[in-house]
Amino acid sequence: MKHTALLRRTSARTLLATGLLTSLVLTTGCTKSEDSDSDKAAPQQGDSGQQVASPSAGSGPACTIDAYGGEKLDLKSATVGFSQSEKEANPFRIAETASIEAEAKKRGVKLLTANAQSQFSKQISDVQDLIAKGADLLVIAPLNSDGWEPVLRTAAAKHIPIVTVDRKINATACKDYVSFIGSDFVEQGKRAADEMIEATGGKGDIAILLGSAGNNVTTERTKGFVDQIKAKAPGLKVVFQQTGEFAREKGQSVTENLIQSKPGIKGIYAENDEMGLGAVNALKGAGKKAGAVKIVTIDGTRNAVQGIVDGWIHGVIESNPRFGPLAFQTLDTFTKGSEVAQDIVIKDSAYTEANAQSDLDKAY
Repeated sequence: MKHTALLRRTSARTLLATGLLTSLVLTTGCTKSEDSDSDKAAPQQGDSGQQVASPSAGSGPACTIDAYGGEKLDLKSATVGFSQSEKEANPFRIAETASIEAEAKKRGVKLLTANAQSQFSKQISDVQDLIAKGADLLVIAPLNSDGWEPVLRTAAAKHIPIVTVDRKINATACKDYVSFIGSDFVEQGKRAADEMIEATGGKGDIAILLGSAGNNVTTERTKGFVDQIKAKAPGLKVVFQQTGEFAREKGQSVTENLIQSKPGIKGIYAENDEMGLGAVNALKGAGKKAGAVKIVTIDGTRNAVQGIVDGWIHGVIESNPRFGPLAFQTLDTFTKGSEVAQDIVIKDSAYTEANAQSDLDKAY
């Protein structure tokens, strides 16, 4: 159940309903490969749009409640604590929290929530507070990958299972936490590089708007992009890298400085949509024409996909935030005593000039 290459969405590809999908893939004994005929099910909107790319049948390490040191329980009678990392002004976080809340309501599960407002120290205290309030299970969207030792010690003492979504924590699976659910961020970076190579013809100076430091998303999206550029387009030169902290305002200010210092820049890789949209604002403010600087981003927000339609953004690699069904199905399977994957990797689509208009309603 380890990472596999994420698959590119075309407008003809349809998605399997989550209830059927998760019942097939999350238990080791009955996993289905991504090429299953079930993929041909009717497309679903909202939470059911998230689909597992990995595990494949019988591969990868798993975790059981006995190995973890917990006790079986009925999810319906449990209290689940959800820790969100960032303020819900970012569309990704809005969709992520809404998905968790909707699935809890659908299942009739008591849910406690907290938002760290992009402050890591607050997130640590938030999770400690969720535990103190009686959370039996935890779903955490980590702000940083390091620094979780206080939470892990407290959770271990109380045998509280933890599932992390979107970002990993630097700890041991099936010891410190149960499972990670998220995208293959290295592969996202590679796919973004492929879009940049196509947009620029593989030549010229390009810039990277880095995500926030201290988490695996930024590190892996950068690695995937840089490695792919070196391997496939040595004529493209990364001449500028600076963090935009995954924020639109910072992405705009960094791009304003970029335009001044590197006026001949040909392309910008933004490691999330919000920074990419900030770059668009900076280019507009500088009097640039749509498409003059090729922008490739990662996320799949409606505003970014609209940016493709409007000619300002070349391509968007999706990072699907609708974790609710998979997170709760993982907890349900685990707490019943069955095996779950330590790494549950989801498929992500892509938006290009070819499908942005037709697939706009699939963006979040």
